[in-house]
Amino acid sequence: MNITVLVVDDEKPLRDFVRRNLEARGYKVACASNGLEALAVFDNEQVGLVILDIMMPHLDGLETTRRIRAESRVPIIILTAMGEEADKVRAFDLGADDYLTKPFGVGELLGRIQAVLRRSSWSEAPAPEERLARGDISVDMPRHEVKVRGELVELTPIEFNLLVYLMRHAGKVLSHRDILQNVWGPEYGHEVEYLRVYTGHLRQKIENDPLKPVYILTERGIGYRFGE
Repeated sequence: MNITVLVVDDEKPLRDFVRRNLEARGYKVACASNGLEALAVFDNEQVGLVILDIMMPHLDGLETTRRIRAESRVPIIILTAMGEEADKVRAFDLGADDYLTKPFGVGELLGRIQAVLRRSSWSEAPAPEERLARGDISVDMPRHEVKVRGELVELTPIEFNLLVYLMRHAGKVLSHRDILQNVWGPEYGHEVEYLRVYTGHLRQKIENDPLKPVYILTERGIGYRFGE
């Protein structure tokens, strides 16, 4: 596949498990046992995907994510233990794309990898010749540019796709499942925390008062609606 996956975990059995299964499916795999080793590998190899644990010695997964995201938009999947909800949210805030909860099976691992790589290819594909405008917000699809009140606003690929999906369905109540499957992919549907984090990010960037949004409106127990 000509994609190098960097697997970072201080547990050697887990690294070996992931490496064996990915190499059997044609991926190239590089391994590291902590964040410092991971950054050294990342600086010296053409890495196309990072899978890293949160809890590691020397440099944990959250700080490693922050440092990688400061210089690259490479897809990042974090590994968490059961019950680490706060760590998942923090990882998303720092730029992680997805997570896997330990223990996980081969099918789940491969599904998440395929999903993040597919979303990455979406963000790199030529955009349709389309422009969207709702209120003070305008989107230039070919340029992947968003302006709010005439000022350029920088969005991540997922933030951009989420905003576009909401704007295209302005005024319509969209369920959590609809949004997840259309923005993240058909494998998704129950990861409501993803939406909570990313709608929060978008509100910070496009709303006059994020605590009193007029564009991204919450429909409690259902999903979201883009205000007309």
